[in-house]
Amino acid sequence: MKVRNFLEKKPGPVKLFGRRSDKKSPDQDKTAPEDEVKDEVTVDAADEGNLAGKDNLEVTDKGKSRLTAITGNIASFFRNEVRFMRSLSPRMYLTVTLLGIMLVAATIGIVTALILHHADNLPLTAPYSNKDLVYQASEDTALAVSSALSSDLCVGKDNTSTGDIVLKEGESAALFDLEDKEVIFAKNMYEKIYPASITKIMTAILTLKYGNMDDVVTIMWRDLELESGSQVVGFHIGDQVTVRELLHGLLVHSGNDAAMALARYVGGGSMNSFIQMMNDELVQIGATGSHFTNPTGLQDSDHYTTVYDIYLMLNEAIKYSDFVSIMQISVYNVTYTTAEGETKFVNLDSTDHYLTGEIKPPKDVVVLGGKTGTTSSAGHCLAIVSQNAFGQPYISIIVGAQTTEDLYEDMNVLLSEIN
Repeated sequence: MKVRNFLEKKPGPVKLFGRRSDKKSPDQDKTAPEDEVKDEVTVDAADEGNLAGKDNLEVTDKGKSRLTAITGNIASFFRNEVRFMRSLSPRMYLTVTLLGIMLVAATIGIVTALILHHADNLPLTAPYSNKDLVYQASEDTALAVSSALSSDLCVGKDNTSTGDIVLKEGESAALFDLEDKEVIFAKNMYEKIYPASITKIMTAILTLKYGNMDDVVTIMWRDLELESGSQVVGFHIGDQVTVRELLHGLLVHSGNDAAMALARYVGGGSMNSFIQMMNDELVQIGATGSHFTNPTGLQDSDHYTTVYDIYLMLNEAIKYSDFVSIMQISVYNVTYTTAEGETKFVNLDSTDHYLTGEIKPPKDVVVLGGKTGTTSSAGHCLAIVSQNAFGQPYISIIVGAQTTEDLYEDMNVLLSEIN
C-alpha cells in the first residue's frame, strides 16, 4: 500500500460569491430613434470667459440623455464649490479645509468602530470557546485561547460514539480525522489525565522551534539526576552530543537523560525557564487543560493534560519535518563523543511496538509513528499518526490502559475505524 505524504497541502474548494444573471435590463431592449442619436449643445462664444457671472451652457431638451444631465449637475456642483473656495480668505480657507479633513476622519472612525463591534460579536467555533470544556479555565482564558486557535482543527464533544467501539474501563481515548477535521470517536476527551512520556512531544516542539540541530550539548550531572529505573539513552557526564542525536534519543527511545539535556539547552541553562516555555507554548497552541512541571513526564500531581491537548501537541509537532522523520524510526544508532574524546555508538530500539513489528495494525492501516508513555499513575499511553488505505492521515490516542496488551488491543479497535 502506498503511503501518501499527509503534510502535502491541498487546494481548498473554490467558493463563489454572488450569481451571474443572463437577464437583460429593460433599457437594453430599447433603441433610440434615429433623430435622437446626438445631443445638441450650443455655447454663447461671447460669454465664454464670463463663467463667474452665470452659466451660458444651453442644452436642448431634444435628445437630452440621463448621463448628460448627471454629468452637467456634477460639473455645476464642482464649479460652484471652486467659486466658493476662491471667495474665502486664506484663514477661512484653511479652517474649512481642516473641518473637511476632521469630518472624513470621524466618518472613518465610526465605520471602523462598527466593523470591530460586529467582529467582537461573531460566534466562536474554535475548541475551548466554551469554558465548560476547559479544565479549570476561566471564561476569559477560554475566550482568549479561542482567538488563537484556527478552524483548521478537529473539534468535538467530550464523549463521541461511533460504530461498535468499546474500550476498556479506565481508559480515555480519541480518534481524529486530520483531513476532514472530524472527531470520529472520543471518550473522556477533556478530562484531566497524566501524560507520562507523551510530555516529550512538547519537549521536542520547543527544541525544533528554538534549537539548532547541529549545536553540541555537554552532558552535565543535572541531566542524570533521575528516578531509579528511568528510561535513558545511557549518557555520562562530559559526553558531547549534538541536538540532533539528543532528539533521536528523546523520540525513538524516550530517553529521560536526553530530555533533561535538551531542556537545559533550550532553556538557556535554566530548567525553570524551560518549564515556563512549555506552559507558554501549551497556551499558544490552545492546550489550556494542561500544565507541565518537567520535560520528561515523570509523575507529578501538578503535571497533567487531556486527550484533546495531546492531539493539539501532536498536531503541532507534525508541522516539523524533522519530527515526522524521527517518529517513524524503529531502530537508531546514537553517535556522540565521550569526555575522553572517544566516538561512541549506542543502539536504540523504538518504544512503539507498531514500529518494531511486535504489534500489527489492522489491514490497510499504516502506523507512521508518534509517542509512547508509561508510569504507574498514567498507565500505558500511546499517541500515534497513521494513514488509511487512501493515504488519509489520522491521530489516535489512548491513555490509562492497564497493560501493554490492553493498550495495543484497544488502539487496533480505534484504527479499524479509519477504513
